[in-house]
Amino acid sequence: MPKIIYIDADGGEFEAEVEVGSNVMQGAVDHMIDGIVGECGGVMACATCHCYVDPSWEDKLPKPDEAEEDMLDVVQEPQDNSRLSCQIEVTEALDGLIVHLPKSQF
Repeated sequence: MPKIIYIDADGGEFEAEVEVGSNVMQGAVDHMIDGIVGECGGVMACATCHCYVDPSWEDKLPKPDEAEEDMLDVVQEPQDNSRLSCQIEVTEALDGLIVHLPKSQF
C-alpha cells in the first residue's frame, strides 16, 4: 500500500498507508490525522480537506478540475499548490506523497 506523508502546520509528520483507489482525505480520516476534517465525506462540498501538495509532487498529480478550483476559492490561506485532498486519488505512483496541512480548515 502506498504511504502518504502528512505534515501538520506545526511540522509534525505522520505517515499512513492508504489503499489504492481511496483518496488522500480518506487516508487522513481513517488514520485519525488531525488537520483534515472532511465534513462532506469527499463530495467536494465543504473544502475542509484542504491541503498543500509538497512542491516536489506538484507535477506528478493531475491538475484540479474547474469544480475543485471553485471550491479552493473559499479556503483560508490558499496557495498555488492548494488542493482538496478528497480529489487526490491514491495510486501506487503516489507512494511517498507529501502533503502539508493548513493551520485551520475553517
